[in-house]
Amino acid sequence: MRVLVVEDTHDVAEAIVAHFQRQGHVCDHAASREDAAHLANLEPYDLIVLDLNLPDGSGLTLLKELRTARNDVPVLVLTARMHVEDKIDALDLGADDYLVKPFDLRELEARARAVSRRRHGVAEAAIDAGNLRCDFAARTVAIDGCEVELTRREFILLEAFLGNLGRVLEKDDLYSRLYGLTGEAGLNAVEVYIGRLRRKLETADLEIKTLRGLGYQATVRQGERP
Repeated sequence: MRVLVVEDTHDVAEAIVAHFQRQGHVCDHAASREDAAHLANLEPYDLIVLDLNLPDGSGLTLLKELRTARNDVPVLVLTARMHVEDKIDALDLGADDYLVKPFDLRELEARARAVSRRRHGVAEAAIDAGNLRCDFAARTVAIDGCEVELTRREFILLEAFLGNLGRVLEKDDLYSRLYGLTGEAGLNAVEVYIGRLRRKLETADLEIKTLRGLGYQATVRQGERP
């Protein structure tokens, strides 16, 4: 996933970002409502982890602004506020989940995965695409029951394609999922990783098509494979 962590407490933000990165997700961090709004309008995210008590205003204001602008990015509120009224306000404004501090990083990441899956209409932790099965929780991939080993970035790409079957994903979008705002490599890195992923999935029913000038599209082959 591509995650934006909005948290002004440095050690908390650092721990969340480090944990998500270890799990293979790409994270950006904003310590204020203004910075978070800028990033949310600049980049497509799979999830925003949102603290409510920010130095320049309430996270609820940001949530309301996102929903007013018809930005449907999933939002997981993470806050020390434990009153029922606070939870009701957040959910009524369009939050997808609510977790109270202190929290376990494993629970946060599990909730994040569940929220992201629901956004793409996937209720289970695993998804089947023809003879390919991907377990997002266990981070395993199998073709006809035989496990296929993917690197972290190959899995990120596969996760993006499976969550957007039939949709065209632009190269810039895939690059941001792989590298965030760090700019560690050029855009050609996307082609390199897609080439590697295609080779590892060559016996799968999942086909990743290149649409010149548009991007990439994943579809499930129907009938017999050539």
